[in-house]
Amino acid sequence: MATSAPPQPSVDGIPNLDPVPTFVPLAARSGGGLPLIELPSGHTAVHLTRYADVHRVLTDPSFGRTATNVEDGPSFLPTIMPKELLLNLDMPDHSRMRGFVNADYSVAGVERLRPLVRELVTAKAARLRGAERPDLYATVLDTLPAEVNGRFLGIPDADIAYYRPLGHTVQVASHEDVPGLVADFTELYTYLTGLVTGARPRIEGGVIDRFLAARDTVEPPLDDAELVGILLGSVLGADQNILSVASKIAYVLLCRPVLWQRLAAEPGIAPRLVDELIRLIPLGNISAFPRIAGRRIELADGVVEEGDVVYPDAFAANRDPEVFPEPLLIDPDRTGKRHLQFGYGMHHCMGAALARMEIAELLTTLAAEFPTLTLDTDPAGLTWDSGVILRRPVTLPVRW
Repeated sequence: MATSAPPQPSVDGIPNLDPVPTFVPLAARSGGGLPLIELPSGHTAVHLTRYADVHRVLTDPSFGRTATNVEDGPSFLPTIMPKELLLNLDMPDHSRMRGFVNADYSVAGVERLRPLVRELVTAKAARLRGAERPDLYATVLDTLPAEVNGRFLGIPDADIAYYRPLGHTVQVASHEDVPGLVADFTELYTYLTGLVTGARPRIEGGVIDRFLAARDTVEPPLDDAELVGILLGSVLGADQNILSVASKIAYVLLCRPVLWQRLAAEPGIAPRLVDELIRLIPLGNISAFPRIAGRRIELADGVVEEGDVVYPDAFAANRDPEVFPEPLLIDPDRTGKRHLQFGYGMHHCMGAALARMEIAELLTTLAAEFPTLTLDTDPAGLTWDSGVILRRPVTLPVRW
């Protein structure tokens, strides 16, 4: 008698994985017939959720970011960010700065960090094995991204305890604590400025040194503020963002142990499994930053008019059933179009290759060491950190 195959694991029903939206759906439609939402800033925005529409906006340079990053501009954030951040730039400034960093953040550029990731995870796994109350988040995940990125950039390990809490505030602060967010952001910016100017010590041979040596190779040369803007994106993204993604991927795998067991048995699936989970897991409370339409475009369901504020919802697009059949299933063998979690087009995340490599190496090393790892508590009772941008579980008790 034939037996049916076990059901494919799904993210459906995993407690607290999906965020509560920080926008408010509106009953009215735009002049072009598209759904509208109210952003936390009070602005009305066109809400795009279909993959084709979101992809089109993300790849069309006429949808600008610069005009949103101003006082009283349309935003999910309670304050503006430095204009030098890559995510705030439009053409041609964006291409000038992005081209400058591409080599170091390419697949080949970050591959040289793989032995370091493996070394750090192996040491942390040994501490986890010896812990009286094993917690995967506290013992393994928490400081790993900062340690990897610090070595990459050339930031002394001793500085991590100083700048990490500042970055945490910037990414995970409450909307109610704007003064604290601004104060910590200013302190972090000052710290990074010191690394660029030489006022603070750095490790020789890191990315910061390479950036300083190459700053005159672009036209016009990069000034200190632009270099600090690049570093700010790296220090925040390669620490807090990667930590948030890694902790939620680990959480899902612990809630779906059949996937962890498959990873232990087939380590070669790690890159595909990580990418499938990145598709499904929201980075934080928002999935993209608003844009302003620089021209009129026609979509399948309506029209975006020039001047419209647009929210291209990558999280919803990544679960579009027209593109990803049975979108909630976790299928590392899925083929088809690329997900939009890292953005697309000119604002594709510069740290995407680093995140993919680091998380895949982390999971492969852990699964080899702990092939029967599972969550040792009710997932509904876990504590989550949630703020302006990011959200993640901050404890993952485990057993094996």
